[in-house]
Amino acid sequence: MKNLKLRLIVMNFLEFAVWGAYLTCMGNYLGRAGMGAEISWFYAIQGIVSIFMPTLMGIVADKYIQPQRLLGICHLIAGIAMIALAYMGMTNPMPDKATFITIYTLSVAFYMPTLALSNTAAFTILKDNGLDTEKDFPPIRVFGTIGFICTMWFVNCAVIDGGSFGFTLGENASKFQYTYMQFMVSGLLSIVLCLYCFTLPECKLVKKESQSLAEQLGLSAFKLFKTKKMAMFFIFSALLGMSLQVTNGFATPYLTHFKSDPAMADTFGANNATMLVSLSQIAEALCILLIPFFLKRYGIKIVMLIAMFAWVLRFGFFGAGNPAFPGVILIVLSCLVYGVAFDFFNVSGGIFVDKECAPDVKASAQGLFMLMTNGLGATIGTLAAGAIVNSLCHWTEDGFLVGNTPTGWSTAWYIFAAFALVVAVSFMFLFKYKHVREK
Repeated sequence: MKNLKLRLIVMNFLEFAVWGAYLTCMGNYLGRAGMGAEISWFYAIQGIVSIFMPTLMGIVADKYIQPQRLLGICHLIAGIAMIALAYMGMTNPMPDKATFITIYTLSVAFYMPTLALSNTAAFTILKDNGLDTEKDFPPIRVFGTIGFICTMWFVNCAVIDGGSFGFTLGENASKFQYTYMQFMVSGLLSIVLCLYCFTLPECKLVKKESQSLAEQLGLSAFKLFKTKKMAMFFIFSALLGMSLQVTNGFATPYLTHFKSDPAMADTFGANNATMLVSLSQIAEALCILLIPFFLKRYGIKIVMLIAMFAWVLRFGFFGAGNPAFPGVILIVLSCLVYGVAFDFFNVSGGIFVDKECAPDVKASAQGLFMLMTNGLGATIGTLAAGAIVNSLCHWTEDGFLVGNTPTGWSTAWYIFAAFALVVAVSFMFLFKYKHVREK
């Protein structure tokens, strides 16, 4: 059993290491590559493809290809596309936007379904070996966050300058977090994970008889909307999902822009924004371990409500903070509450869906959960956030996204906090779920 868990730990580590290489620092590169105004679209594309790709891949995993093998195939395609992005950046400091966005779209179109597929594979393997997903999955999943952190730190510190490679914590424009090399790291890790997936235990497909047309098409998960409890769960998942990519897209450009302020140009946070933001993922790793206790004791409603109010604090602290002391304390607090904001929703939601759904639609239901959160929710939320930031801030010739007024950035963060508060209060009154506390 220990060997089985270790194999799933490696899978989760690589799964999120692929994402961590570029997700939080991509904005810094795009601003310098002439695509700063399109940052929100890059994150929205992840949401757009999540509207249909996780569901389609979930259908395939339910019916035709074992999920662990499909996971490897998706990473192969995503990894090759990421390496192609790195090559474009290597050969041209200002890549052609249309081509760059097209290749990026191909990569994330096959990466985003892997978030659900990795859950499906892990849940299936654990259950096939008599293990409890609520108890045994969170300690495995925490290593995914550790993988995310490791690649964040790597691209923050790794430097390639004049053909030489090294590491630094100081200011250096050739750090991976500012260059195309973040995509190269992601692509190579995807290829490694592709190979590893084909060594995982089998997740045998469940054969079904007397299926309706909807079941044959893999659309059975949508019947969950007939149940009020599940319908409200998915609707609020989408609303909460609107917050998911906001700080991923704009936290590092926000912190980096303080380099344009002489009083804060030399602060650690302004020069190492990716590493500072990684405190969010460290908190996430710790909070994952709290999920089994909170789910069993308080149930999904309280857990998700805690996550929603954590998002209010996440945005509010960013609005009031800065990289200099004492403002940096608020940035650190924002990063710490992110662990609760993300895990108590994303991970708990996946476990809740797996627990509430019939075995023949679990993979499709996980895909539907991804569709509502990282699909509809993240797409609408990211584009709205991009419009707000672009109206309150502008890019300078030095590649800094600065506020149009001294309070431009703060106003944007407070708007995001107000939205999260409205969602939390509405969820409190509208989502009905009676939790039976386990002894």
